[in-house]
Amino acid sequence: MTNNQKIDEEALAEAYNRALALEKAGDIDAAVKAYEDVLAIDPEDHGGASVRIASMGRGETPPKAPDAYVETLFDQQAEAFEDILVEQLGYAVPMIVRQRLQALDLGPFKRMLDLGCGTGLTGEALRDMVDDITGMDLSENMVEIAHEKDIYETLYVAEVEDFLEDNDDDAFDLITATDVLPYLGALEPIFFGAAENMVEGGLLIFSSETLGDDVLAGRPFMVGPHQRFAHSETYVRERLAATGFEVIEVTDINVRMQDGHPTPGHLVIAKFKG
Repeated sequence: MTNNQKIDEEALAEAYNRALALEKAGDIDAAVKAYEDVLAIDPEDHGGASVRIASMGRGETPPKAPDAYVETLFDQQAEAFEDILVEQLGYAVPMIVRQRLQALDLGPFKRMLDLGCGTGLTGEALRDMVDDITGMDLSENMVEIAHEKDIYETLYVAEVEDFLEDNDDDAFDLITATDVLPYLGALEPIFFGAAENMVEGGLLIFSSETLGDDVLAGRPFMVGPHQRFAHSETYVRERLAATGFEVIEVTDINVRMQDGHPTPGHLVIAKFKG
């Protein structure tokens, strides 16, 4: 958060609260204008104003959630993260990953890369199936909690796409990205980056959220009502094929509960053909 000292925190809080109130009141035009005021004060967008504008169906859909927003969100949530995600939102994707790998008789694995590892839920779920696990996350607070669990051989604080581009460790035969795609719009960078860091025949496993065809209306991705990116299955399949992956399985899943309603999504397992 390099520009924090230059931000007028008081003006920012005031502008953000005004924008939230207008959005809640249903005055979309005024809310969009207010969020634009927020962005003028805080161009790095720690509060995620750009995705809130997109979630109201205005402006251009950003290619991904701003790094500053994701970092702030998860740094703030780190201590209560597992309680919120698992107990309150019913998040069970890491165990679904484990179940699908076992059902398909895939594994064991030599080297796993856990993208957006958070506090280590996926690492924990797969620990006995992998010799060596590397985890990375944008949130330093999350990585500290994962480190305390002693699940990972190696941990990095980094942004997913940057890490995949810069990494020069040995290639991986398993790459997981659970609950990462809801913060990414365009998928080319993460799929291409995964391919660059994977052995031939390696597996890429990830979860994504989706919305009905009527809502997506032919769009490859959009920001949904909860400021999270939803992707069409067609787009996911096309991008995987274009980056050298063969889809092994797409499973319809409930990613999490949100306001008492299930969040539909997919668990995708793809093999890198090289």
